[in-house]
Amino acid sequence: MTDITVNGHRSLSVFFPCYNEEENVRQTADKAIEVLEKLGIDYEAIIVDDGSADHTAQIADQLAAGNPKIRVVHHPVNRGYGAALQSGFLAAEKNLVFYTDGDGQFDLAELPPLLPLIENFDIVSCYRLDRKDNFIRKLNGWAWTKLVSFLFGLKLRDIDCAFKLYKREIFDNINMVSSGALIDTEILARSVRKGYTVAQKGVHHYPRVAGQQTGANIKVVLRAFKELFKLHRRIRRGD
Repeated sequence: MTDITVNGHRSLSVFFPCYNEEENVRQTADKAIEVLEKLGIDYEAIIVDDGSADHTAQIADQLAAGNPKIRVVHHPVNRGYGAALQSGFLAAEKNLVFYTDGDGQFDLAELPPLLPLIENFDIVSCYRLDRKDNFIRKLNGWAWTKLVSFLFGLKLRDIDCAFKLYKREIFDNINMVSSGALIDTEILARSVRKGYTVAQKGVHHYPRVAGQQTGANIKVVLRAFKELFKLHRRIRRGD
């Protein structure tokens, strides 16, 4: 992959995993394009529709038809958050890749300050400032981060914060097998084990104003714990 630098920064892929986000996907994509155009860099925006049952897929296709900078990856059926992230990372063609969720809970205007950090680190993993979730979700998130950081020797404040920037080459050098909520843990654990470096930065978090959260579903949580200990064994074996 050619290492292109434009205005001091490399080329950038931005993607959004979406599941039933018909009320949010257009606004999220429009904001991303606005921010990326102001940066003046070589970029692409990718919408990953994870088998949505609403009109997310159709809206995403309309956005792509109206802007050659936008591409869509479709999953015929819902495959899970991890699978959606895998598809986004593997579809990215630029040499930096950033993702955030398509639910509108982050401000894409906070992306540009991450770019200087990637000059000295391989990953910028953000953490939520004043997380706008209920107490139980915040407590679960804190406990989960503490647990996985202990198991994998990580020093992260918010492992599942959906606002991260990576050097694209990382995904040519690690395996991703998690199709569920464990995906962020897997990528970071495997990357650190390979010697990649991580910077952290706080970003603001906003209440969801449309659509439904799925991360707190008990089946999703139980699946994440099951996958967690399998992943721990794999990484200890060097798999």
